[in-house]
Amino acid sequence: IQISDNWPGYSLDLFTYPQHYYGDLEYVLIPHGIIVDRTERLAKDIMQDIGDNDIVVLCVLKGGYKFCADLVEHIKNLSRNSERFISMKVDFVRLKSYHNDQSMQDMQIMGGDDLSKLTGKVSFLCVLLTLFFMFCKDIVGTGRTMKVLLNNIEKYKPKMIKVASLLVKRTSRPDGYRPDYYGFEIPDLFVVGYALDYNEHFRDLNHICVINDHGKAKYRV
Repeated sequence: IQISDNWPGYSLDLFTYPQHYYGDLEYVLIPHGIIVDRTERLAKDIMQDIGDNDIVVLCVLKGGYKFCADLVEHIKNLSRNSERFISMKVDFVRLKSYHNDQSMQDMQIMGGDDLSKLTGKVSFLCVLLTLFFMFCKDIVGTGRTMKVLLNNIEKYKPKMIKVASLLVKRTSRPDGYRPDYYGFEIPDLFVVGYALDYNEHFRDLNHICVINDHGKAKYRV
């Protein structure tokens, strides 16, 4: 689903959201209900593609946890209601690449110490693109961030690696990394909610929203 650059979004008055964020947001870009429905569609696409393979889901924290949890739950439900059962294991890594709303030059990878379970397995990276392969100028030219993560995984020789992402940011530079599955292509905006944060705030916001300048200043560190 492609969200155009001139999409005005939804008025905040149409939705409920935590009162402590009143005055900090511009508008709702993607309502929670649409996120849930689109994630279910991605789960169906993944189920069709993986065949009878068992999978290891590698969830990228922190911002990926809600998308990962919802996607895994949809896959589990589809598996339970089909003739083939898919075994899934979940592991976690954490990537840190932002200070305020700016991408940092150096990226830290934490966790995922025992990834030997990936050997010979079909591996899905459940991530949110806005966390670590943002199509920003300092990343998009080389795909540095995604290459670092994939290089760490590929040394365990998994049978297959697929990347599922809820969001892809669209910029004038089309040479960035593209995941195998993604929910929404969005304009080059800094968004929060649905576990996406700004300095650890807004993770408790169900909708994906655009933060305003007041919100950035209020929670800047």
